[in-house]
Amino acid sequence: MFELEKAKLPEKLAPEWHRFYAGKIEIIPKCAIRGLDDFSVWYTPGVAEPCREIAEDPDKVYEYTSKWNTIAIVSDGSRTLGLGNIGPHAALPVMEGKALLFKYLGAVDAFPVMIDTQDPDKIIETVKLISPSFGGINLEDLSTPKCFYILERLQNELDIPVWHDDQLGTATASLAGLYNALKIVGKRLSEVKIAIIGAGAANIATVRLLKAAGADTRNMFVVDSRGILHKGRKDLEAKKKDNPYKWQLCLETNAEGRTGGIKDALKGVDVVIAASKPGPGVIKKEWIEEMNDDAIVFAEANPVPEIWPWEAKEAGARIVGTGRSDFPNQINNSLVFPAVFRGVLTVRARKITDEMCVTAAKTIAEFAERRGIHEEYIIPKMTECEVYPEVATAVAVKAMEQGVARIEMSEEEIYENARDMIVSTQKKIKMLQEVGFISPPPE
Repeated sequence: MFELEKAKLPEKLAPEWHRFYAGKIEIIPKCAIRGLDDFSVWYTPGVAEPCREIAEDPDKVYEYTSKWNTIAIVSDGSRTLGLGNIGPHAALPVMEGKALLFKYLGAVDAFPVMIDTQDPDKIIETVKLISPSFGGINLEDLSTPKCFYILERLQNELDIPVWHDDQLGTATASLAGLYNALKIVGKRLSEVKIAIIGAGAANIATVRLLKAAGADTRNMFVVDSRGILHKGRKDLEAKKKDNPYKWQLCLETNAEGRTGGIKDALKGVDVVIAASKPGPGVIKKEWIEEMNDDAIVFAEANPVPEIWPWEAKEAGARIVGTGRSDFPNQINNSLVFPAVFRGVLTVRARKITDEMCVTAAKTIAEFAERRGIHEEYIIPKMTECEVYPEVATAVAVKAMEQGVARIEMSEEEIYENARDMIVSTQKKIKMLQEVGFISPPPE
């Protein structure tokens, strides 16, 4: 009972804390203001000269403005956390929380942009129209399948990096955890059979990223609410124009032609990655028992995983990860998105590629490996802040290698820049708390 009460405490405190602070982020100046005369430089008449220079050389906007380190967190609130379609107003606290993570963990200035339409083409047009203000776009909590369409269009039509964290962040974290889990059990990514439970944004991206990392899609078995995906799924074939992404999985995965449900997908596989509906009981103990020896189970649904970790262990799983911080091996996309954006913003990248995501996953895994991986530590904790500049550096280097960076920097310069920015941000927040400008929350 104590553990259940502890798990519910954040939700109990949240309304009072949110009301007390009236929001989680604010904009404050970062330039010196010594007197009114300085405004003649920051604003009119002095500001006219930077404006003229940018008009002649548009890339100077990255030198003279905050664009280089500012992203938009764009959402319509159509698929918010475990809350569903709650709309843009109700989803705003989530986006402010995301902005807080971006700043604290990656020193990235992120601003929520809630869009009051759920029409994908209008969302795309809106983002394109506001894009001059931002160095990158983070799409958040968009329903499927439109999230895939929006991401593809914006990635192709904008010259700044566009990322959908529900897809790419979760997939990258899952891949990072899987790298180390496979090292512990002594299996190869290219050879294992993988059950993917849930066919939403996270897992469709996970399949794509696993493939990019060397996994064989023919050995994957994807399960949606109606069962295993396969070439005979006439219901998905009939909708392939509206949702080509799931139909493509029917064609690429499941070479055995398996049918049935989760139970059938898990039989004789080495890995299960679940990002479906909250449990427990979505995945049953007896189904885990039918997996291969040294099974790896990632049950990532929140707030309750598809199967409790201890149940998976009792059923024979060797390594278990969840989406929760109160269990070992949290598969946490907060390890990913602040560092990825820190890296791409530092070198002013034009896009984020799948190869950059794979690089981020490898770097996260290698960080944990150096610290000593074991069955209950396959991925760093969010509090291990040293991981963020390392991931940022690896992503930035990959961006330069792929020719999508606007500027070239040495690996050492990138790392020092990322480390110093993140440390400075956290020190500023701590200082504001110590001097009383940020008050402690109500007890």
